[in-house]
Amino acid sequence: MNRRVTYPSNTATASGVPDIERHTSLVKKIAYLLMSRLPASVELDDLVQVGLIGLLEASRQFDASQGVLFETFASQRVRGAMLDELRRADWLPRQARKQAKQIEEAIGKLEQSLARPPREPEIAEALGLSLDDYQGTLFDCKGHQLVYYEDFATDEDHGGGSVVESIADPRQVDPVEILNDSSFRQGLVEAIKTLPERDQLMMSLYYEQELNLKEIGEVLGVTESRVCQLHSQVVVRLRAKMREWI
Repeated sequence: MNRRVTYPSNTATASGVPDIERHTSLVKKIAYLLMSRLPASVELDDLVQVGLIGLLEASRQFDASQGVLFETFASQRVRGAMLDELRRADWLPRQARKQAKQIEEAIGKLEQSLARPPREPEIAEALGLSLDDYQGTLFDCKGHQLVYYEDFATDEDHGGGSVVESIADPRQVDPVEILNDSSFRQGLVEAIKTLPERDQLMMSLYYEQELNLKEIGEVLGVTESRVCQLHSQVVVRLRAKMREWI
């Protein structure tokens, strides 16, 4: 996304073109507002650069005769440019998220019918996959998280707004507030206690002892890629158990 933007030092001409440099602070303000609701993987500088491009476009398209303040007009264009870039960047791996959700739903149904955590072959069968294909899907879901912004967004498949637009809306629930809720944390602790013993050990090694995947593999006697699969599966299991929250 890194793009360097240059603009004239004096754009306040007789034709009424707004002074761009006077309004760069507007770009930063909008970027900071969006950043407060975006994951850490999104860079502030990237949003600012895209926003400056939007500001330039706004200055070219602005018509003072329409009776609208330039700040109002530019804000819409700058914000729109930033949201468009977030959509293009696709920092939310939609296909992997969709696959993880299918696994999550299958695990939830199996736990209800079996009254115990389902085994991998059982999950694979419920999904109509071979065990190898199921484990391959788990690997594709690496990096899956317990809570996502889109858990609180309107479902696009049902005609609602996009995830990006929901994130940008300050009226939406912030997942950080959910994670900080003491009741949520207690529920998560209880959910972890119900996991199979190996899954509990892996979570302890990963989050408490902060071992990397290779080190966890050595403890469990499995490969690093297998640990990645197991971690994805544990997260999906926990999401299935915490559905009332997310």
